[in-house]
Order: sequence, then structure tokens, then C-alpha cells
Amino acid sequence: MAKKPETVSTPYLPVPATIERVESISAAEKLFYLSCGGVTPYLPGQFFMVGLPGYGEAPISVCAPFKKGAAIELCIRRAGNLTGALHRLVAGERLWLRGAYGHGFDTALMKGRGLLFITGGIGIAPMRSLLLEILEKRDEYRELRLLYGAKRPDELIFTDDFARWKRDGLNVNVTVDEPQAGYRGAVGLVTDLIGRLKVEPKSTTAVVIGPPVMYRFVVARLKRMGLSEEEIYLSLERRMKCGVGKCGHCQINSSYVCQDGPVYSLDSLAGMGEAFK
Repeated sequence: MAKKPETVSTPYLPVPATIERVESISAAEKLFYLSCGGVTPYLPGQFFMVGLPGYGEAPISVCAPFKKGAAIELCIRRAGNLTGALHRLVAGERLWLRGAYGHGFDTALMKGRGLLFITGGIGIAPMRSLLLEILEKRDEYRELRLLYGAKRPDELIFTDDFARWKRDGLNVNVTVDEPQAGYRGAVGLVTDLIGRLKVEPKSTTAVVIGPPVMYRFVVARLKRMGLSEEEIYLSLERRMKCGVGKCGHCQINSSYVCQDGPVYSLDSLAGMGEAFK
């Protein structure tokens, strides 16, 4: 009798994930809770390639830290055919995952420091994963501050988390570019919020996640405040396609974002100006 071939574990093959529930958190975003056997522990900042047969795949960052037995949480914005199809799925249906991939945040390097989290738009989704992990061990860090900007108030997401985060010791500051009826918060760019801060640069680490267009301005402001490039971390959006450093879609010079990133320290991006484009 022929011997049954052994199952080979490979990062190239997707695995099925069942949708436990789906929540609409804005007009364009839904939060998916997934159960998936065989997923190894992942870090804040890492991402999955999420796919549906006939529609393709897209990189989606985790938006909650790994917990054994807990659902995988992914925030998906409707932006095209694939994400539109994903938005039509309901509890009990399946999608497919590869990963998790990439280089995430090492929170051990941040212990004992004040942390400044700066995010814009959908960047709050991967930032949320890091925030939740940090807040679970709040006593290991100094002052924690979140600066979050969006174009309009109705584009702000995870606002239901803010009250709990504040109780847990996170200072939350929100701004929008264009106010709408009933909005009473700050108006302006997220860089305007940075300008109002007083920080101790030698003991502060900054984490920046958002659209690439904001990175140059935020980084310039942080450097003027005296933060070192080694203590400024950025998560880059960069057309990840395969997740395993083979296709070259996400290449910046000699770096493959899907493998070496998405999380980089600013000093490691020296000579890679196109990273912010």
C-alpha cells in the first residue's frame, strides 16, 4: 500500500477562517471576528493576506493582539471588488487567510518609556492592536498619549473604545479636517495636535501609522521636538502582494516591506525616501 504523503506546512497556502460575527463600525469599515485553527501567535503590526476565491487577496493588519482561544480581529475597509465581497459575508461564512506576515512591534523595547501614538484614518486599526497590548501592562510604561486624526467625524472609528482607554490610562486627543453638524472636538491636522505637546524627548518613543502623505510632516515635527530616529517607529503601507518577499511589489531598495516591515524604525529607513510616497 502506498504511503500517505505527509502534510507540509507552507506560508504559501491559505487556511479557512470562519466568521464568528461582523460589526459595522462606520459607513466604509466593518470589524470581523474570525476563528481559525492553526494560526500561530502574532504581534501588533503584523498582517494577514485575506482572500476569497475568485476575488483575490489583500493585506489586512490585525487590530487586536493575539490571545489563545480568542477571535482574530480584522478591520476591513470597503474599497474595491475584494473588500466589497468581504463586506457581503455574514456570520458562519468563510474567508481565507495566509500569515501572519511581517515584522511587528516589539513592546519590550518600549518599556519604561513615555509613548506617543500618532495615527490618521484607517491607521487606527493596526494602532489599536498595539494600544490594547500596551494597556494590558499599563504600569510598565510612563505617560501614554494618542493623537488621532480623520477627514470628517463620521470617518472616526473605534470611538467606542475611547472611554475605556482613558480609564486605563491613555490620554486621547482627536481632530478632524472637516467638522460636521454636532461635532464639538478639535479641527485641524494631526500635526496641529503634536505642536501643543510637551514631551521629554530622551524618554519618549513615538509610533506613527497612517497614510504616507502625513509621514514627512509628522516625522519632521517629531525630530524638531528632539526625538531620536531610533525612537520613532512607522508602519508602512506598501502594496503587499505575496507576503513572503518573492513578488517584489512592496520592495523599497533592498527592503521588502512584507518581510522587513511593515514596522520600521526611522533610522532603518535612511536612504529610502520613496518609503513615504
